Order: sequence, then C-alpha cells, then structure tokens
Amino acid sequence: MVLAPTPAMDEVTFRSDTVLSDVHLYTPNQRHLMVRLNSMGQPVFLSRFKLLWNQDSWADSGVEAGGLRAVRAEETPPAGTGSLGSPPGSGRTQEEDDLLGDEAQESSPHDVIKIEHTMATPLEDVGKQVWRGALLLADYILSQWGLFQGRTVLELGAGMGLTSIIAATVAQTVYCTDVGADLLTMCQRNIALNSHLTAAGGGVVKVKELDWLKDDLCTDPKVPFSWSEEDVSDLYSHTTILLAAEVFYDDDLTDALFKTLFRLTRKLKNACIAILSVEKRLNFTLRDLDVTCEAYDHFRSALRQLEKLADGRRRFVVEPVDASFPQCLAYERIQQLELWKVLVEPVT
Repeated sequence: MVLAPTPAMDEVTFRSDTVLSDVHLYTPNQRHLMVRLNSMGQPVFLSRFKLLWNQDSWADSGVEAGGLRAVRAEETPPAGTGSLGSPPGSGRTQEEDDLLGDEAQESSPHDVIKIEHTMATPLEDVGKQVWRGALLLADYILSQWGLFQGRTVLELGAGMGLTSIIAATVAQTVYCTDVGADLLTMCQRNIALNSHLTAAGGGVVKVKELDWLKDDLCTDPKVPFSWSEEDVSDLYSHTTILLAAEVFYDDDLTDALFKTLFRLTRKLKNACIAILSVEKRLNFTLRDLDVTCEAYDHFRSALRQLEKLADGRRRFVVEPVDASFPQCLAYERIQQLELWKVLVEPVT
C-alpha cells in the first residue's frame, strides 16, 4: 500500500465549505509566518499590518497623533493598493521587504500591528481571520480621534481583535467581545502582542465573552472570559460607542446582533453611537439566476427595522458614513465596503 505524502504544516487544506478572507488571499506568502497550532489543531499564522499614513495629511484633517506614531512619508498610499510593504519613501520595494522578512518588519515596531490568525476556515470559524471591514473601521477610528478619545467602547464580534487594538490607542477602555474559548484566547494573545501600542495611549483592552443568542452576560467566574460585577457596572455606566465589523454574513446572526444592540442600548446609562462596517458581497445564485447580495440586503432591512423601534425613552437614527476619510492601513478599500452609523438618542 502506498501512503499519501503528509502535507506540510503550513499548507492550508481547502474544502467545499472553506472560507478565505481577501486580506490573506492577496497578501504575499512571505507575510504569513506559521507560529503554532491552536487548541483546535488549526494552523495559526502571524501577519504584520503596517501603518502607512502620512502625518502631515492627518494633521490637515484635524487628527492628533497620540499613542500611534505616524509614518512620515511624502504621500499617503492610495486606496486599493492592497500592499503591506514599506511606506513610500523607505527606499525598499515590496519584493525587498519580502526578502528581508522579520528584520524589515521589526524596524519600527510602533508602526506595525501584529495579528495571529488562521487562514482558510469553515464558515463558523471566520472570526479567526482578518477581514477588510475591520481595517476600514480601524481607519475610521484613527480619523475620528476626538470621538473616541477617553471613551469606553464595546466591540461586538471582535474576532482577532484588530479593531479593538486600534480603538484602545485612543479610547480609555475597550471591551473586546466574541464567543468561543479558542477564538477569545487567540484574541487575547493579539492584545498582548500589541500592548506597547495600547499602553502608549493609556488604553485598556478587556477580552470578554458576549453571546448574541443569550440575554445576559456570563458572570460565572469559572467560565473563561466571563464578566466581573465591576466590569458589568462599568460597561453599562460608561459605554458610549459600540462597534461591529464584518459580522453580517448570516441572516440569523445579523438578527441576533441587532437584537443584542437594542437590548444593550436599553441598559446603557448614556446616549451612544454604534458604528457598523459591512462588505456588500455579490454572489450568483442558481435560484435567482442572477447576481444578488442577500446577506447585505438583509443587513439593510435590519437597519430599517431598527429605525422603527422605540421603547419610549430612546430612538435610533441610521446614517451612512462617507468613506472618503484617509487610509492609514494598507488594504484594498473597495467600493463595496460601507460604514453605517446608528445614533441612539433620548426621546424628547
């Protein structure tokens, strides 16, 4: 009997239900360094996302440089470059950066966000990858320094924590939430990998479990990533910003997210704002014999329904966000990426 050769540990096996983020698909192989297997036996890779912003252009837009040190360059890289290479003016090409590897990446640690993640995963594990919507939301946070500075922020469905890490360079406290002990452990590792970035601005990231299908927060101290009474009190007393990036790919989960959003805002003591990022994904279906955007259409429908909800004390105002703000993280900012703002205001 001839045995099939054993695949290398860093060879990702694609199956019919495997999903791969475009962020990883278009990143050169040299950028993905396999570091270990997670508790589920999945290969874990380390990617470095460089901040490629122009300090002068951000100063012109009224953004103050805080915990993150801006890369000085002659021009901001154009949207859609899709390159994670050296900033303009560095004198190195993408290929040279790839050959230099870790040495080039570590030359300026305050300009690099390190994220451990998986790559090709089943649909239920897509939170273990990095998605473009998280990068778009991170860009928005950096363009709205005044809105986030000193605030308490709650991110729903945080995945690998990239957006929460960026938020913590500005905000005072960030509750970085998702479900699954393995996912949350990976997220916690990413928080630790980037603690030098958040510490510079004085921000604190707390990784917690928050299940959209449950009405209450888990406060059982025996459960990993559960909530202490102090954290629950702080969450409801001080949170003014909620975030969610690229979590609208399944209709049932989208419904659960909006129910959670409604439920949480009823318990918050302050008026708040929710900022949601979504990618309008086009799919050809045999049922319709046409290109459709079913998940996106359901998301938009849920937004309209949210506007109609009222509890006598608060109302929801939905507004699109102009995505023309500067891009300081290198990724492909495609036209299908959108940001939506939900203002939760008291009824007068």
